[in-house]
Amino acid sequence: MGSTRTWWFTLAWCVLAPTSALADEKITLEQALAEALEKNLSLLAERVNISIAEARLITARLRPNPVLSAGGDHLDLLGTGFNEINNAGPEEFNLRTDFTIERGGKRSSRIAVAQHALGVAELEFLNAVRSLRFEVQSAFVEALLARHRVELARQNLEALNRIVEVNQVRWRAGDVAEVELIRSRVAALQQANALRRAELDLRTVLIRLQTLMGRARPAPDFDVLGELRRETRVAPLEEWLKIALENRPDLLALRRAVQRSAAELQLELARAKPDLTLGSEYRRQQGLAGTGNMLGFFVQIPLPVFDRNQGEIARVRQELRQAELRVRALEASIRAEVESAYRQWQSSRESLEQIEKAMLAQAREVRDITEYAYRRGEASLLEFLDAQRAFNETMQAYYEARAEYARSLYLLESSAGAGGKP
Repeated sequence: MGSTRTWWFTLAWCVLAPTSALADEKITLEQALAEALEKNLSLLAERVNISIAEARLITARLRPNPVLSAGGDHLDLLGTGFNEINNAGPEEFNLRTDFTIERGGKRSSRIAVAQHALGVAELEFLNAVRSLRFEVQSAFVEALLARHRVELARQNLEALNRIVEVNQVRWRAGDVAEVELIRSRVAALQQANALRRAELDLRTVLIRLQTLMGRARPAPDFDVLGELRRETRVAPLEEWLKIALENRPDLLALRRAVQRSAAELQLELARAKPDLTLGSEYRRQQGLAGTGNMLGFFVQIPLPVFDRNQGEIARVRQELRQAELRVRALEASIRAEVESAYRQWQSSRESLEQIEKAMLAQAREVRDITEYAYRRGEASLLEFLDAQRAFNETMQAYYEARAEYARSLYLLESSAGAGGKP
């Protein structure tokens, strides 16, 4: 019997162990980022643009195909008959080849345009990575904040439940009125509702985080693991501005787009030069007078009298000017964005330090003292609930300040393009 129970226990453990491991799934921020970069559908769609640009580069490297023509002329298919009287014929058969010779460096210009387009696609993908990283980081911060709110609501509920137990004992002993017990129970029920709302908010944030990670079906037992960032040393604003102007993928993509437009201008200028078409033809005649073989050579070149590609050249010049203006506009926007993120970090740091130094310890001390006094009958229930509310609001403000500080660090890094590569 002992061996049978051992066998069943082993089988149950093998079956249930993976389920238990799945139920306790907790991931860190690094794991969430890695999974998002691998499975996020929007990012995968953005990655396809690189493959499309690579295919266009292959097309740009191709040379024009030669043209092979074959024909027959003066054929007696209608039964007229060829003779010396009607002088019809003779039958002719020809085989011709034509080759286009591109002038003006069209092929090299096409390749340059396609290479710059590929570079733009790669940089735009890196910018999509940068945006996704910040979204995942922000969602992770929100999840940690929601987790702290749940823990705070649970602690408050436990404290109120202890007060209810104390009031039940005191009411049975006749030390307090029944209305005092009812008030404490109502406060505990309200806190229980607050806990349920906090748990719902946490579940909503976790579902959003899993969606960003590319999960089609969010796991019900998914959770986050880690702490909110709290670095105290941050580089000065000038260094962040320098990093942003050198590393932001969207800015680098626009600068590469300027190069692409310049290469496209060279391509349109090259297209204004007509291409040569070289041809050779073999012709065979056979008739009453005998059979003859002939060989001919041809050169064709369009005369650029009317169409000299003026419209496309003018269009590309305007697009080049437009791209240059967009670079300047984005540079100004990035400077403003980085400075705003830096000021936001400074403000969140000051708020967090103020709460930690002036409010947190005092609110906890007042709450503990009031709870102790209420247990001894030296404070009223309203005084305790007011102290509990003040402590709860202070802790809420503290956790929100911690989350805002962490979010400001991620925003500063994202706006500067730091860590934007996968």
